[in-house]
Parts: sequence; C-alpha cells; structure tokens
Amino acid sequence: MNTFSKDEFKKEVNDYVKMLSRKTIKEASQLDLYHGVAYALKDFIIDQWIETHKEYEKQDAKTVYYLSMEFLTGRALGNIIINLSARDDIKEAIEELGLDLNVIEDQEPDAALGNGGLGRLAACFLDSLATLGYPAYGCGIRYKYGMFEQKIIDGYQVEVPDNWLKNGNPFEVRRDEYACEVKFGGHTKPVTKEDGRVVYVLEDYRSVKAIPYDLPIVGYGNNVVNTLRIWDAEPIQYFMLDSFNRGDYQKATEQENLAKTIVEVLYPCDDHYAGKELRLKQQYFFVSASIQTAIKKYMDNHKNIKKLYEKVIFQMNDTHPTITVAELMRILLDEYYLTWDEAWEVTNKCCAYTNHTIMSEALEKWPVDLFRTLLPRCYDIIEEINRRFVLEIQKMYPGNNEKVAKMAILYDGQVRMANLAICAGFSVNGVARLHTEILKNQELKDFYEMMPNKFNNKTNGITQRRFLKHGNPLLADWITKKIGDKWPVDLSQMIKLEEFIDNKKCQKEFMDIKYRNKIRLAKYIKEHNGVDVNPYSIFDVQVKRLHEYKRQLLNILHVMYLYNEIKEHPEREFYPRTFIFGAKAAAGYRRAKLTIKLINSVADVINNDASIEGKLKVVFIENYRVSNAELIFAAADVSEQISTASKEASGTGNMKFMLNGAVTLGTMDGANVEIVEEVGGDNAFIFGMSSDEVINHEKYGGYNPMDIYNNDMDVRKVMMQLINGTYSPEDTERFREIYDSLLTDKYGRADVYFILKDFRSYAEAQKKVEEAYKDKNRWAKMAMTNVAHVGKFSSDRTIEEYATEIWKLKKVEVKM
Repeated sequence: MNTFSKDEFKKEVNDYVKMLSRKTIKEASQLDLYHGVAYALKDFIIDQWIETHKEYEKQDAKTVYYLSMEFLTGRALGNIIINLSARDDIKEAIEELGLDLNVIEDQEPDAALGNGGLGRLAACFLDSLATLGYPAYGCGIRYKYGMFEQKIIDGYQVEVPDNWLKNGNPFEVRRDEYACEVKFGGHTKPVTKEDGRVVYVLEDYRSVKAIPYDLPIVGYGNNVVNTLRIWDAEPIQYFMLDSFNRGDYQKATEQENLAKTIVEVLYPCDDHYAGKELRLKQQYFFVSASIQTAIKKYMDNHKNIKKLYEKVIFQMNDTHPTITVAELMRILLDEYYLTWDEAWEVTNKCCAYTNHTIMSEALEKWPVDLFRTLLPRCYDIIEEINRRFVLEIQKMYPGNNEKVAKMAILYDGQVRMANLAICAGFSVNGVARLHTEILKNQELKDFYEMMPNKFNNKTNGITQRRFLKHGNPLLADWITKKIGDKWPVDLSQMIKLEEFIDNKKCQKEFMDIKYRNKIRLAKYIKEHNGVDVNPYSIFDVQVKRLHEYKRQLLNILHVMYLYNEIKEHPEREFYPRTFIFGAKAAAGYRRAKLTIKLINSVADVINNDASIEGKLKVVFIENYRVSNAELIFAAADVSEQISTASKEASGTGNMKFMLNGAVTLGTMDGANVEIVEEVGGDNAFIFGMSSDEVINHEKYGGYNPMDIYNNDMDVRKVMMQLINGTYSPEDTERFREIYDSLLTDKYGRADVYFILKDFRSYAEAQKKVEEAYKDKNRWAKMAMTNVAHVGKFSSDRTIEEYATEIWKLKKVEVKM
C-alpha cells in the first residue's frame, strides 16, 4: 500500500493551490482549496491506478465492461479518502493547514452522470468491483448538464441545467489516444472481398469523434483503482471555413452542433421525434465507442478475434445499451470479416443483460423508420437476427403466431430492444427474487419457456462504504467499536451486533446517534427549506425518483388524512411526525410534476398552521442527490417503500435506510420481500395487496375505486380536498387531474396503481408505526435488528455473484 505522508500531502496541496489559482492557502477561496486537495489526492492514487492496469495486462485478465446510461457516483473526494482508509490522516493534514475537510468536501458538486436507482446501482457496483479486485470498466456518457438541477419555485419543479463541470473536474483524465469515430445515418454499400465474401461499408454518413475521460474508482484498502470511462463528443472538423465564407453559417458549425447535442443532457424528453432520435444517438454513441476501444485493447495483445469472449464481457445495464448486440456484430462482420455464425457465437458469449423493470413502458422500443434511418447497418443486422430468431420460434412452436407476436425483435413497426438483448445474450438476470420470478412467470414468460437456462437472479446491493462509513460516521465508529473493523469489506459481520440488541446501554447509544443525525438533517432543512422540524419527532422519509407506481401520492394523501384527524380531534394524543420527501420527476412527466406541487401545497398549509402545535410537518427536499441522501438516510426513522406490489424491480433505497437503522414501512414488493425475510415480520411494517393480488386485479378486474370513495368518508374527504381549494384556494381545478386519475382517467382506467385500494391498510400500518415508536426500547431493538441483518444487501455480495456465476472473472491482487 502507498504510504501516506502528511508532510508531502500538505506540500502538494500548497503547490497545487498556488499553481491553479495564483494564491497562497490563506488567500485562496474554498473552491480553490478543494481543487488543491483534489489534485494532491489524485497524485497520491495515480501510481495505484497505473499499477492496477499494468497488473491486469500482465495477467491477461478477463474484463467486464459495464455499459450504463447512468452512473450516479456522487462526490468523489470523500469517497476516495474513505476507500484509501486514510481519512484520519488526511483530515489531520488538512486541519494542520488550517482547513476544514467537511467544508472542502462541500465545494464539490455531485457528478451529474445519473438520476435514479439505476445509476446509483451502477456506481455501487463499480465500487464493489474495485474493492473485490475484479478487472472492470464502467462505460457511459460525460453529460454536460446531467438530467437537470431541480429548483422548487412556488411549489413547482423547475428544471435548470446542472452545470457541474463549470469549474472543471480535477479527478478526470482526458485520453485522446483512445478517441474513435462514431457514425450516424448514410446508407450501406455492399463490397465483395477477394474471397467472394460480401461486407458492407457506410457511405454519406455524419460522424462525431468520441473522446474518453477516465475517472478513478478506488477499491477499499487494496491498491486497486479501476476506471469509469465517460465519453465526450467532439466534431471531426470543428469549423468548416469554406462553408462559412460562402455564407452557409449553419453548415459551418453543423458538426460541432451534432457533437454538442449528444452529450448535453441525460434522458432528453422523448415525447417528440427529435427527442427519440437524440436518445438513440446517445445510446449508440457511447456503446459504439466503448466496444471499439474494448476490441482494440483486446487485439493489441491477442491475434484471434474469435476468442474475444474469453477476455471480454459486455454487461448491458437495462435496455439502453442493448444496441451493443448489433454494434458488436457489425464490427465483427464488417471490420474483422467473420462469418455470420462466427460473429454470432462471439456476440452471444460476450453479451449479458440485466433487466431492471417490470414496467413495459420502460422496455425500450424504437420506430423502425427512425432506427433504420439513423443506424442503417445496425438495422440490417437486427433484421437478420430477427429473421433467424423467428424461424427458431416457429420451429419450436409451429403455427403459434402469438408467440412470434410477443417475442419477435421487429414487430408492428418497432424495434424491441429487450427482445434483442434476451435473444442475443447468454445471461438475463432480474434484480430481486420476486422481480425475477415475475419476469419468468409473467412479463418474459415466453422467453423463459424457450430459453430457461439464460435466466437468473442477482438481488441488488449497496456499498456500505459510501452509505455508512462515509455518510454516517457516528454510527460507523460505534459499530467498529462493537464488532471490529472488518464490516467495510464484509457486511455479514453486522450479525455480530445481535448480542447488543437487548442491551439498554447500547440501545441508548444507538438512539443517541440517530438523534444527532436528525439534528444534522434538521439544520440542513432549516437552511434550505426555512422550516423548523423537531428532531424528537418521527422522521418518516420517502426519497426516490417520482413515478406513479412508487406512490408518493399515497403518502401525501395519508398526510392530508392525518392533518384532518388532528384538526377534527385536537384532544387526541398524537406523536409528532415529520414527513420528508425528495424526488425528481422527469421533465415531461406532467402528473408526477403535479404531485410535487401537491406535496408542497400540503406542506405550505400544514407547516403554517399554528393550531396543530407542530404535531405534523411536511418537507420536500429540493434537488435530491447522493450528497444530501447521505444526510437523509442517516437521520430517517421510517423508510417508506410503498410501491404498488409487483411494480418495483428491487429498490436500493430500502437497503440504504436499513443499513442506517430505519425501519421499513412497505408493501411486499421488490427487495422488501427479502428484507422482511432477513429481519422478520416483527421488525417491519407491511401493508397492502400482494403482487399476486395486484396481477390478478390487472388481469381480471374486480376493483372499482368508486366503491371506496362512496363508502370510506375519510378517503372521500381527502379526495374532495384535491378539488375544493383546500390546498389550492386560488385554483380549485389545479389538482383535478390527480383526482380524476384515482377515479377514472381519460382512457377510462381508474386508480391503476391501487392507491385507494391500499389506503386503509397503509393508514393502519402508520398507526402501528406510531405505537411502536412510543415504546423507545422496542423501537431501538427494531432499528438495531435492521442494521444487524443487513449483511445480505451489500453490493459486494451481488458483484461476487455476477463475477463468479455470469462473468467468470478472476480477482487480481495489486502490490505496491
């Protein structure tokens, strides 16, 4: 291990501050100081980074390329310091310079490379791959502005560019030597080779140059530094002077504009043709660049492209990167001149697919005309894959046109990307046991029946290093004192906490830490929301991407119900509650954005009602992201995991809350099922319909929300408050769309996520939460039990399963 020298580190910080800002440490701004510390830290890890990749080359190690549209990494500085196991030394060095490490960390913007659970999972996986010593690259896009920075203005979400790169990124390394060309449009031309074989070349295309930027992914205490490679786009020719001189100014900058657009924003709105085209461009851009460089790297040291699968795996993280299949085939066929069968064998053995959703809307489908125009050669290849696959289906199920309709890759004018991934890959995995079973028995049943050996489950996990050791240092230190310091690399050690669960002194210590973390979050809320919250109240938290199936609406309707109860029965005992929300809604998702407005409107009424004496507070945390998530998880008492059963693939927020001693309030959905198995039903609050019941209602009907509306007066009152001006006195129709969606929408559907159906069960579970929290010893035991039984949910365990069961990787030891 590199030996950390405080004196050398302090000198490097001084030198970098001077070089970068032309100031002394005393004159420098906090941002200048952050850059000085970051560059000094990069200097410290650079030798490990170089040595790691030398060792991989020396051992000719098989490598996984983890392809993902998102990597929600959060801030890098603090995480690198934690994983170097040098926080105390670095903190001392920084303090000796008269600086504050916490203030310096706060200067770093969250990297705007992702948005939700998909991207955060990818980041956790990279952390675990490095910590376990597995050779890996993360591959994605270097978005200039991320998805967006969320501002809450007058209760509405307003999207502004997340300009996270405006001051540069000290940890990235530009790698021009790996730049490559990515081509769009044009048309294919057949060319006959000397041996009579026909290959295809692309003509009249437009192209951009893909430039990789590498970011270090530091393993915990093991000298391993893997790489997250994010691709920027630049024009092949920056400025066409001849066009400019002819007065064709648009043509002069055409290539530059094409390149700029590709990397500006994560998930551009796709409710119009241009948006769809841009999304497909983005996906092909980073996939093509990643595959080109992976193959070049392989061929630098190997002669036989037909054995690529022995050294390279492409893991497709959801359907976004599944163009991998066609692009790999294109390169093998047209650049290495393999036969179809040879190329197909290589592709089949190199590609694996993770499905992250049961929602059919998220299984990407592209209009054939768009796809064929933008990626003509890839489309030709997919057409041939589809032709051969349909023949296989017909051979196995003669005369069964329904099977073809469900499984074909090209059907009804669409290119169905999930079908392509399943057909072409050697592995298809779900991300929680329930999710995988639903895939096998419902959503992907036909594929499972035809190719059962491809399907497997890999329950998601999280990195305890980011979300406990860094995010909750008070609890992390307490745990280390109780059970030793092995848990950061072996979360199963947490079970040793069981011996302390009944110890009253340990219970008090544990709850005191929770209280201090609640004070920390209360200060953040006061600073950012201007709302005073009571740290002695129950912190009931729901933070996650806003989607109707995640049912933030159920939560806020229940808050409205509680408020009614307090107003109508002021004499009743009511334990103070603080309901905390955090969520971004997709820019084009109108109903989700209206739900944010509703939450903030309810908050405005409740938080300004002095008559309820602070018994209820509602807070919506603006711009939810990794850095404020760490504060939230550490402070939460109750973890709201209330998705409609059968809709959430896994969830990982549930695991982060559990790790920090919050108790789950949820449905039996996603990984909640496995959490309850680990902690026992007495240490969670479960409510609502089962996944089987939901699926049964969806298939056969039998649910009419009007029955509940007409017979449950509490529900009826809450519903009426959506449209009678209680929370929108200046516009009684503001929340009409939400009201209608619960009773009947414009398509004649009603309450498709069963919010009213589960409302009463949810309200009863919330009463049980209050009763349990009043019993301090019982609550402490529940919270501590959750932490003690969190071992299964480490991303280290998940990655170990991927590496041994799917990728067949070997660990590499790096000695310094």
